Amino acid sequence: MKRALIVVDVQNDFCEGGSLPVEGGAQVAHDIAEILHHWVNKDPKAPDYAHVVATKDHHVDPGAHWSKDPDYTDSWPVHCKVGTDGEAFHPNLDPQPFDAIFLKGDHAAAYSGFEGRTTNGTSLVDWLRKHDVTHVDICGLTMDYCVKLTALDAAASGFETRVLRRLCAGIAPATTEQALVAMRDAGVTVG
Repeated sequence: MKRALIVVDVQNDFCEGGSLPVEGGAQVAHDIAEILHHWVNKDPKAPDYAHVVATKDHHVDPGAHWSKDPDYTDSWPVHCKVGTDGEAFHPNLDPQPFDAIFLKGDHAAAYSGFEGRTTNGTSLVDWLRKHDVTHVDICGLTMDYCVKLTALDAAASGFETRVLRRLCAGIAPATTEQALVAMRDAGVTVG
């Protein structure tokens, strides 16, 4: 069994002060960084991850995904625009020992990390399979969109999938609860 941690979209625009902030985003970044610090230093307290990867919203021109009058369901304010500080990982997420980073959404909406690719074009599912990963833990932003859809795709792709609830934040309580139900219904463990 090989387990990987997938850190989803812990970027400036999704944290306090960003264009699409989630309450608690900066704290999630800090808490993930603490685990990564232990992992990098091979601390006995660290989770036993074979790999740690990350996803990023990476928008050049995602069309109707950006809107001046967003509905906050299918359209959103401009966020994670390539070349802006908003697209960068949150500074609390230091260190960043990612084995790979998967960019998603250049010219379209993209919520699941499984829509992402490395700069050399490798998809997340192919990367995980190439590295013999069988189990994934998922954390990051936001529970009710990108974390949820990454988890659902991970489970559908045959990975034993667990979402680390304390290392996630959601946009709203109602949609977060709906996400938790959808994930559990799909066989995802929420711990």
